[in-house]
Amino acid sequence: MGRVTERRRVLRIRDGAAGHRADTLVAEEPLEIRLNGRPLAITMRTPGDDFALAIGFLVSEGVVAAADEVASVVYCAGATADGANTYNVVDVALAPGVPLPDITLERNVYTSSSCGLCGKASLDAVRTATRLPIAEPDGAWLTPELLATLPERLRAAQAVFERTGGLHAAALFTAEGELLDVREDVGRHNAVDKLVGKALREGRLPLADRILMVSGRASFELAQKAVMAGIPVLAAVSAPSSLAVDLAAESGLTLVGFLRGSSMNVYAGEARIALGVRAAD
Repeated sequence: MGRVTERRRVLRIRDGAAGHRADTLVAEEPLEIRLNGRPLAITMRTPGDDFALAIGFLVSEGVVAAADEVASVVYCAGATADGANTYNVVDVALAPGVPLPDITLERNVYTSSSCGLCGKASLDAVRTATRLPIAEPDGAWLTPELLATLPERLRAAQAVFERTGGLHAAALFTAEGELLDVREDVGRHNAVDKLVGKALREGRLPLADRILMVSGRASFELAQKAVMAGIPVLAAVSAPSSLAVDLAAESGLTLVGFLRGSSMNVYAGEARIALGVRAAD
């Protein structure tokens, strides 16, 4: 199976001095996701947690929403012309009675490490209805003080980033700020899929009363993945997109951006934010 990191010889130049040395890079390999034996998507990912990634992707596509809807997940043998297994092709078999989606050009997806929606044939194919709607806010339970602790805790849990500096991360926290799980990948959308896929396999969807914290920005696709998993709060260290804010407002998702230290912007779902002082207009 592919490794998470690889070593490469580089020429390092520092302050006018040059020399060769070994550098640690994050691995990036393609993963083909098949559904009942038929090709569905190809994503560029960091190897590891591939089964969770495939299942999480199916959650975000609205194909599955519960553990008993997945019969099996396997690596496909004979993935190359000589019959060798590359561990880069995963086949997910749906349980009997689970409807197979219409696998057309509108659904076939190529996802790069920076874009999880490349290849969608129409805007209608991008927006997917969730089977796990986010519950209405049950009062203000999320404090700015708790949110302010999450970026550093996410950063501290990024083991591979410490060696490579080339990975995004996503983490799930409880409403009390307890770190439940963290995943790293060259694509932040893959890191989220790995979290969601693992949660589905363990029968924990919807992820109500959970906080999804991501490195980088909050794009539409990340907001949609949170919504599809029933996650009520998405927090990011950088900016959200306008479409992500629109989706959050429509779906009841609390969306927090520019979460850095004690500063943050709440773009949607502020009813869940518990303030010690009244917000000024």
